[in-house]
Amino acid sequence: MFKLLPLKENFLPNGFFLDGIKAGLKKDGFDLGFIYSNSICDVSALFTTNRFQAAPIKHFKKHNIQKTNFVLANSKNANAMTGKRGIEDIEDILDYLKSKFNNIKNPIMSSTGVIGAPLPKEKIKKGIESFNLNNKNLSNFAKSIMTTDTFEKRVSFKVELEDRRSFTITGIAKGAGMINPALATMLCFIITDANIPKEDMDELLAKNAEDSFNAISVDGDRSTNDTVLLLSNKRSGVYDKEAFDFALKEVMHYLALQIVKDGEGAKKLVGFEISGAKDNNEAKTAAKALANSALVKTAIFGEDPNWGRVASTIGASKVECYEDRLTISFEDILVYDKGEILFTKEIEEKAHQIMKRDEFTIKCDLGIGDGRFKAFGCDLSYEYVKINAEYRT
Repeated sequence: MFKLLPLKENFLPNGFFLDGIKAGLKKDGFDLGFIYSNSICDVSALFTTNRFQAAPIKHFKKHNIQKTNFVLANSKNANAMTGKRGIEDIEDILDYLKSKFNNIKNPIMSSTGVIGAPLPKEKIKKGIESFNLNNKNLSNFAKSIMTTDTFEKRVSFKVELEDRRSFTITGIAKGAGMINPALATMLCFIITDANIPKEDMDELLAKNAEDSFNAISVDGDRSTNDTVLLLSNKRSGVYDKEAFDFALKEVMHYLALQIVKDGEGAKKLVGFEISGAKDNNEAKTAAKALANSALVKTAIFGEDPNWGRVASTIGASKVECYEDRLTISFEDILVYDKGEILFTKEIEEKAHQIMKRDEFTIKCDLGIGDGRFKAFGCDLSYEYVKINAEYRT
């Protein structure tokens, strides 16, 4: 048995330090941050499936980084589609970083922002000069990686085992637009002092991504920079695989839903729950199709229980499905039952009231097998168009 205890501001895993500063990459606000551990960490990583991966990801893979004690992160500039120069700029910046702090080993750089512009190296270097590696300011770091985000996304837990020994885990993420379920357009940094073996880090990070970051959608777009890093410095000396798995799942699920809630211009968080599919993969395909559908998203924005769009999207997803086996519900309001249309005016009004909520679930049973999956998405609003039409300005 174990307990998961939420932690307050700036209570971090042992040996970790974070901060963010205003380096002038943005017109105003925090835009450059760091994560530092005073002992070496094992690293596990997941990256975007976009074929045009950004320079920070290429740099990580080039050096096959397995251990580090420092992450440098910036917003405003993605350093993507920048060719060899993008990687060379990272190496120049990280060499400068190591010259200023000789205790930094194998630093990692992570970037988010506008695609197709070289990094403002001199501003970043000048910002590095003001870093204080003794600072523990979780909020400043969370702000430093935000782009169109409207709020910080962070969570910390103390995990207490039955014998009263404990370890701590903290997650910080950014993301609001270009979110597609594979990873999602996002940066996420998870730090822990758990004494977790490297093979368990790789296994559990990949496993828990499937139902969290790989299950969310804002707009169906997938970025060049998506990154999830898990760092463990082992400082607690404590580990229990079941407890860590549970804690990691809670951290990743919480951050994933925070990203969807902050979807650009979004007002509603919607679960798309598929059951009765041929298998879990078919359920996942159908659920993600619903989470990505512009027509479904606009119906959600208009609070219109247009179940026909739901049915059409499932049919178009190419999974095995039949009209006389399918059921569709808005929460517990059944609107379509195995070929029978139940959409009376009274039922429509009840479904409409469900859709007026900030959070709800659309449930679809395909009536074929045991496959299940739940994806998460949001509405698509006028504000989304406005934000992205003006993104570079």
